Amino acid sequence: MRYTLSGWIPNNFVNFPVGTLVVNVSSSFLLGLIMYLSEYQGFFGEETRIFLPIGLIGGYTTLSTFSYESFRLLDDSKLTLMVINLMATVLFSMFAVYLGKIVALNVGTHLLRGIR
Repeated sequence: MRYTLSGWIPNNFVNFPVGTLVVNVSSSFLLGLIMYLSEYQGFFGEETRIFLPIGLIGGYTTLSTFSYESFRLLDDSKLTLMVINLMATVLFSMFAVYLGKIVALNVGTHLLRGIR
């Protein structure tokens, strides 16, 4: 999934790793969604709650590629782009987890009302 998604996105936009950024932000959203659906809405059993974040999201995210590409920017004397990459990845990923939480809590509440 990571390879396919990052391949769809132009990775060399001003020599900036956009594909990796999108993968990390989208995986943060999915992790927030899955964890909040599981922990606060009871949507997944224990095994699924463990498998999805570790097995699926863990294999999808790309901390090592993010780190490598950040160092490559530094090696290429692109300090500003490296800092932008670091800040954008952390800030957008945190915001994505928050969005996942909001979606999970709202969607989960509506689905539970429909079931009852």
